[in-house]
Amino acid sequence: MERQMENAQRGSRHHLSEVRIVLLGYKYAGKSSAGNTILGREEFDLRRTAQCVKRHGEVAGRKVIVVEALGWWWNYLSEETPELTKQEIVSSLSLVAPGPHTLLLVVRVDTSFTETNRRSVEEHLELLSKRVWSHTIVLFTWGDWLGDRTIEQHIEHEGEDLQYLVEKCGNRYHVLNNKNKTDGTQVKDLLEKIEEMVAGNSGAHLKMNRKVLQKMQEKKKTEDRAEERKKKVIELRDEIRSTMSDKHHLLDMRIVLLGFRNAGKSSAGNTILGREEFDLRRTAQCVKRHGEVGGRQVTVVEAPGWWRNGLSDETQALTKQEIISSLSLVPPGPHTLLLVVRVDTSFTKTKRRSVEEHLELLSKSVWSHTIVLFTRGDWLGDTTIEQHIESEGEDLQYLVEKCGNRYHVLNNEDKSDGTQVNDLLEKIEEMMARSEKLPLFDFEKSERIKHMGQQCKRIDSMKGDRPKCKYVFFSIHLSVKMKRKSKSKLFSIKEQKHRKQYR
Repeated sequence: MERQMENAQRGSRHHLSEVRIVLLGYKYAGKSSAGNTILGREEFDLRRTAQCVKRHGEVAGRKVIVVEALGWWWNYLSEETPELTKQEIVSSLSLVAPGPHTLLLVVRVDTSFTETNRRSVEEHLELLSKRVWSHTIVLFTWGDWLGDRTIEQHIEHEGEDLQYLVEKCGNRYHVLNNKNKTDGTQVKDLLEKIEEMVAGNSGAHLKMNRKVLQKMQEKKKTEDRAEERKKKVIELRDEIRSTMSDKHHLLDMRIVLLGFRNAGKSSAGNTILGREEFDLRRTAQCVKRHGEVGGRQVTVVEAPGWWRNGLSDETQALTKQEIISSLSLVPPGPHTLLLVVRVDTSFTKTKRRSVEEHLELLSKSVWSHTIVLFTRGDWLGDTTIEQHIESEGEDLQYLVEKCGNRYHVLNNEDKSDGTQVNDLLEKIEEMMARSEKLPLFDFEKSERIKHMGQQCKRIDSMKGDRPKCKYVFFSIHLSVKMKRKSKSKLFSIKEQKHRKQYR
């Protein structure tokens, strides 16, 4: 009895009338579901968000404030995460002033936890502070997946990386079954663990240090620069449109999609054409499709992609040949090259060099006919594409400016929104109107591309793109500037392929 009274008195001293919580973790870890379970109702939208979300409610006699911060890709280190995401992670602390009592690091129990995952978690949490770990609890989600196993058995079985993380958080962890929101004891136990942790920290919450305040100031400056960029682009478009006439309306439009692997080229092609024409699986050859869009006949060619951090001398010669020969599929040449870039990953100096080297395989003058096409636009939420460009830094800004400040963003998950495609086609017409005194990018006038076209003469297509002949023989000669050698090396590749390999 005496011990029970002592525990009750200690619990009373530790009891918080207000609990401030920030949920952190990688994408699809279950942060929104965890927030709903904690608050006991559907407060957080389960769809992905590009901004921090704050919700509150009364739980077990306490006012509970929960902020869900943006997630990062589970195997990405912080340098691969967009600056906009990192700014949002840091600014999440400002939504629970004077600071959160705890950070709940959300980790799924139904997926492995590797060394890369551990490094990713460490780098992203330490964006806030090196002292963050004394205020962090590991919150395991998908608890129903455990069945009869205990969370301790899972931690021990998963290995040293997960064990290291749990120990770094002072062996504080909790498991939630988000499918059983009626079980109030699991949330009550979590709140008690938070109160015990706060007591162990002498009642202190995580304070916003100078680093956090600096990031918040940077975010404000980014928003101001973004507004200025948007204003300039609108003024430039208005100026171009004022000089346009009916002759600038293109009844036939030819487009080539270029970019990294997994950048979203196929999805972009499907969005532009308004139907599923491009297979989302990776292809090693160019693919050509066409359809009627907005009163225009639109032809779209998707060229094979290259590795996002690979320079041109690291790309297979066959891939480079396909990139160059993509222009021959839209004679007399494309009206535009759409350089496809994802908005949900960082854009580094290496990626910029990679893009420059691969596009300049075609021509040094390629930039006057190029538009940067951002994909995964749904990830931005209420954030503008200009904010993304300004926050991401000088390498992305340099690329956009090299393309004459021509850019567009597509939400490939909303193919029913015809306005985003119509706006893109109008930007292409505006670019052509502005560039009409410059030579059209004409593959027939380029010796290198003309040579490629001759080598590929026998390539007919299945739907216009694939060989019908039983065997295809071709010889490819590419002059590729090698990074580690002072002179150019000539690659001669002879390849024989059976028809089935082109299917």
